[in-house]
Amino acid sequence: MSAPRTFFRVALSLAVFLVLTGSAFAAAPASDGTTAAFPRPIASYNDAGFANMGAQMWHRAVAEPFNVIATAIFLLAIVHTFLASRFLALSHACEKQYDALEDEEIAAGPDSRVARRRDRLQFRRMLYHFLGEVEAIFGIWAVPLMIAIISFHGWKTMVSYLNGVNYTEPIFVAVIMVVAASKPILRFAEGSLAAVVGLWGGGVLVWWLVILTLGPMLGSFITEPAAMTICALLLRDRFFKLQPSQRLKYATLGLLFVNVSVGGTLTHFAAPPVVMVASTWDWSTPYMFTHFGWKAVVGILISTGVYFLIFRKELRAMVAPARERDATERPVPAVITGIHLLFIGWLVFNAHYPPLVVFGLLFFLAFVAATERHQMGVTLRSPLLVGFFLASLVIHGGCQQWWISPVIGGLGEWPLMLGATVLTAFNDNAAITYLASLVPGLSDSLKFAVVAGAVAGGGLTVIANAPNPAGQALLQKYFGPEGISPLNLFLGALVPTLIVGAAFMLLGT
Repeated sequence: MSAPRTFFRVALSLAVFLVLTGSAFAAAPASDGTTAAFPRPIASYNDAGFANMGAQMWHRAVAEPFNVIATAIFLLAIVHTFLASRFLALSHACEKQYDALEDEEIAAGPDSRVARRRDRLQFRRMLYHFLGEVEAIFGIWAVPLMIAIISFHGWKTMVSYLNGVNYTEPIFVAVIMVVAASKPILRFAEGSLAAVVGLWGGGVLVWWLVILTLGPMLGSFITEPAAMTICALLLRDRFFKLQPSQRLKYATLGLLFVNVSVGGTLTHFAAPPVVMVASTWDWSTPYMFTHFGWKAVVGILISTGVYFLIFRKELRAMVAPARERDATERPVPAVITGIHLLFIGWLVFNAHYPPLVVFGLLFFLAFVAATERHQMGVTLRSPLLVGFFLASLVIHGGCQQWWISPVIGGLGEWPLMLGATVLTAFNDNAAITYLASLVPGLSDSLKFAVVAGAVAGGGLTVIANAPNPAGQALLQKYFGPEGISPLNLFLGALVPTLIVGAAFMLLGT
C-alpha cells in the first residue's frame, strides 16, 4: 500500500478516535445557560506563575483536553501538505488507468464490469486530486476540527466560533488576486519593469533579476498578494516557460517566496504579519522603513545576488524566443489601466472592511464586462482556492494559541526570532505575529524579533505566508505532474531565509 493511502487511512482513523474521545471530556455549559468562551481565554488558565514553559503547556493540556485534539488535527494537516504531491501522483495513475479502459468499455457496454471499474477509477482520481490540492488540505482537516468542537463544546459553540473568526485577510487576498491578474494591471506592471530591464539591455537574466528584486518591493505599495500574483505571472511567461533545470526552478520559487515575504515591510499596510500588529504596537510606515524596510532591501539584493552567482551559467545560457506581437491584440487604453489602478487603491485602502472589498470586486467585474475588448477572461478558481486555504488556516490557527503564546513569551531575542521563523514554516506568519500581539509585556526588541523571524521564514513553506498559495497556484504546473515538492521548496528558500534573517538582526537601525 502506498504511503499516501496508508497515511490517509491511519490519519482519518486517528482523527475519528480523537474526536470521539471528546464526548468524555465535553465541557458543561455555563450556569446561565450560555456557552463558555471559545477558544478558552489564556487568562482563565491562571498559570502565569508556572516555573517553565513545559509545565505551563502541560497544565493547559490537562485543564482543556480539547487543546491536544485541535493541535493533533493541525499537525495531521501539516503532514498531509508534505504528501500532497504523492496524492497528485495517485490521481494521475488513476487517470491513466481510466483512459486505458475506454475502448474496452465501449466494446463491453455501459452496464459491464469494466464500466463500473471506470466509475470507481474516476471517483478515486478526483478524490486523490482533491487530497493533493494544497489549498484544500486545511479545509479538509477543518471538518474533523469542527466535529471535535461539537463533541467537546456543542453545536452552538462551533457555529459561534466559525462566525467569530476574522476572515478579512482571506477575503482581501482572494479579491486582490482577481484584480492584480487582470490584463491592464499585468501590462502596466510588465511595462514598468520592462523599462528597467531595457536600461540593462534586456534578456532572460535581466528579467529574472528585476522580477525577483523590484517586483517583491512593489508589495510594500500594492500589497504582497498583488506583488506575488504579478511576479509569478511574469516569471511564468518570461522564465518558467523556457524550462530551466529543476534546481533553478526551486531556487527561483524559494527566492520569490522569501523576497515577497520581506518585500512588503517597507510600509505598515502591505505585509499581512505587519498588518496584524501595526495598530496594536503603533508601528507607522516611517518606523517600518527605518527598522525593517531598508534591511529587507539589503537582504533581497544579497540573496538574489548569491543565487545569481550560483546559477549564472545557466541563466546566461537561457535565451527567450522572440516575442511576436499578435496583430489582433489591441493596446490597453491608459484610462482603463488607470481605472484598474484605482480599483487596487480602493481595495488596499479598505483592506480591513470586507463589505467594501466585496463591493469593489462586484464593480470591478462589471467594469471588466463593459470593457471586455481590452480584457482577458477573469479567473476565479485560483483566487477562491487561495481564499479557502487562508480561511481554513485561520480557523485552525485560532485553536493553537494555547501553545504558541507560551513559546513566544518564554524566549529571548535571538531564540524568539529563530522560534518565530520555525513556527512560521508550520503556520501562517500573520497568525504568529497576531498571537505575539496578545502576549502582554513584550519589549520593543522582542516585538522586532518576532516580526523579523515571521517575515524571514515566510518562504520556507507554502503555508508560511498568505500570498504563497497564489504563487504556487500559478507556477506549480511547471514542476511536473506531482506539483511542487515541500522539501525542495524548503531547501530552495533556506539560503535566502538565512540571509534576510541575518540582515534584520545584524544590521543597525
